[in-house]
Amino acid sequence: MAFHRAVTLAKVYPMSFLWLKHYMPRGIYGRAALILLLPVVIIQLVVTVLFAQRHFEGVTHQMADTVLRELVLVQEEIEKAPSRSAVSRQVSERLEALEIGVFPVGASDLPPGNRMLWYDYSGRVIAQRFKNMLAGFQAVDLTNGSLVKVFVASPKGAMEIRFDRRRISASNPHQLFVYTIFFGALMTFIAFVYLRNQLRPIKRLALASEAFGRGRHVPYSPAGAVEVRSAGAAFVDMRNRIERQIEQRTLMLSGVSHDLRTPLTRMRLSLSMLDDDEATPLLQDVDDMQRMLDEFLDFAKGAAEGTPEAVVPFDLVTEIVNEAQRGGRDVSLLPAEGDGTGTVMLRRVAIRRAVDNLISNAVRYGARAEVSVMLTDKTLRIRVEDDGPGIPEDRRAEAARPFTRLDPARNQDKGGGVGLGLAIATDIARAHGGVLRLGESQRLGGLKADIVIAR
Repeated sequence: MAFHRAVTLAKVYPMSFLWLKHYMPRGIYGRAALILLLPVVIIQLVVTVLFAQRHFEGVTHQMADTVLRELVLVQEEIEKAPSRSAVSRQVSERLEALEIGVFPVGASDLPPGNRMLWYDYSGRVIAQRFKNMLAGFQAVDLTNGSLVKVFVASPKGAMEIRFDRRRISASNPHQLFVYTIFFGALMTFIAFVYLRNQLRPIKRLALASEAFGRGRHVPYSPAGAVEVRSAGAAFVDMRNRIERQIEQRTLMLSGVSHDLRTPLTRMRLSLSMLDDDEATPLLQDVDDMQRMLDEFLDFAKGAAEGTPEAVVPFDLVTEIVNEAQRGGRDVSLLPAEGDGTGTVMLRRVAIRRAVDNLISNAVRYGARAEVSVMLTDKTLRIRVEDDGPGIPEDRRAEAARPFTRLDPARNQDKGGGVGLGLAIATDIARAHGGVLRLGESQRLGGLKADIVIAR
């Protein structure tokens, strides 16, 4: 089974992408959101980054070139200054309109390298531009958001040139990213709301299908997109056909079984007139026919009897085992496994019939039987084991079919039925969204029958 599943996955997903399936969302909501939003988000990020990079880099280059021309004039004025102390005064007098300040600094005051904030993209462009275009460039300090400090070497020593940051880069460049993130989040929220409304009919269809598979009828009307409506209408038609088929089968078998009770009763009355020696074998045949009719009726009822209700499984199984013990059957109940407490939505009458059939089979073909209940957060398991001959593995699927009697595998001398016990238990388990599993008992050596139902 695992090999065939791997082959199927390999056909659907290329081997190079097979590992990606394990990281994909499992629900249709997550996958639809991924299909809808992932391309939009990627395109938005790519366009934003490319636009920001080219725009801010181009604008910063233009503004930096303008300031560089002014700095060249500043360097000329520094060379013309008569002394180091007169540099600042002469530059201020000659280039006052440029709003540039020049201050002599010592070698110890020079920074070891460029200084800027980690997210200052335009600052990196400025530093690289100054390094390439400005003679004597030493370093730039951009840690102050409103002031730029450029350190240059000159014939009169190291100089610090200060000017306004707004003259060399666009102000508030982060606003573009803020707007992008804000409107991106807003549109994502709107897309999620719309997507949720589109997927709600699919979820309703899935819930109705799951409930019908567990024997419950949930009101459902097709809604949503055209394709979803079509699938919903097909489900409703299928559910109606299945319910009609079950009803017809039940009525047919119930009618036939009920009509046969009258001649059986007349035969029993007629046999009561005969001597015991002559009547005993014939009465045994009538009892066998009566038992067969009862099994036909049980099979006709299936899991349709009763409505789902919250049931404590261990308490229910305890009642069934106590009744079996009062009827003279050698059956015992083991302590609860797992959580042991809690309720499960079950059809009480149907589950009682299924477990009772398994116990009857166990004590019919074996000397004793053991019953156990395991309840976890996800599943309910009711197990019946016996010490009989068991069923071969290759014939277990056949044993669960209606009217199947495995003479070689089971001891028919102890009173065999018509082959409906396991079939009834199988139908009831399926009607609850579960399964009947047959195996070999490790405790008693006979047959192990598990009713497994998902919570």
